[in-house]
Amino acid sequence: MSKKPTKDLGKWKSKIPKSDQIKGVPMPPIQKPVPKGKKIISLPEPPKALGKIDLKKAITARKSRRTFTEDSISQEDLSLLLWMTQGIRDPSNPNRIYRNVPSAGNRHALETYLAIFRADGIPKGIYRYLPIEHALVPVSKPAKLEQRISAACLGQKFIGEAAVTFIWSVLRYRMEWRYGPISIKILALDAGHVCQNLYLGCESIGCGTCAIAAYDQDAMDRLLGLDGEKEFTIYIAPVGRPKE
Repeated sequence: MSKKPTKDLGKWKSKIPKSDQIKGVPMPPIQKPVPKGKKIISLPEPPKALGKIDLKKAITARKSRRTFTEDSISQEDLSLLLWMTQGIRDPSNPNRIYRNVPSAGNRHALETYLAIFRADGIPKGIYRYLPIEHALVPVSKPAKLEQRISAACLGQKFIGEAAVTFIWSVLRYRMEWRYGPISIKILALDAGHVCQNLYLGCESIGCGTCAIAAYDQDAMDRLLGLDGEKEFTIYIAPVGRPKE
């Protein structure tokens, strides 16, 4: 059998620049720090049961939902969805933290932001999820948040009509530290893993969601206060009780 494919693969690998991990650069933090003076909002422990629906039914019932009632989301349901999409299983080892979604090299370069419109006991505004603490930290309280987020999503009004809209960003260096120039495709794959868990979690608690990749990059990054280079928006998903 010819060994040419193996030789070709070796040549291809030799052309990839060494990553910072290989160079011995320390690993970047797994979570953005909490700004000084910001008080975090602790979330309740995720419910032990995922709702009265089995996995097969959740998969077969899953679909994108774009019309929502005016109902609010409970903190328990919000806690569950955050735990399912970016929750940490065991935070005891800060260098090897496993979450409830797969990520290449266990890098987990995504950060979760929430545009909260109607959540029990949580004022309207933009928040960031803290996986280590299982808590939220306030980011900002923009005026006319519903209109601004819909406009940033190219006029899709239903995104501002949900109870809460999940917005995922990527801190690119968190992935590039290990994978260098091939990180860009891995980041997109990781976002897909996370959003699929959100779909299944929503089905389990009687909510609906719709994955959104059509948005104005600059406008969405500005709304979250991101620089658009080191950290930028990659995926969006509104969540609420579906009308249909």
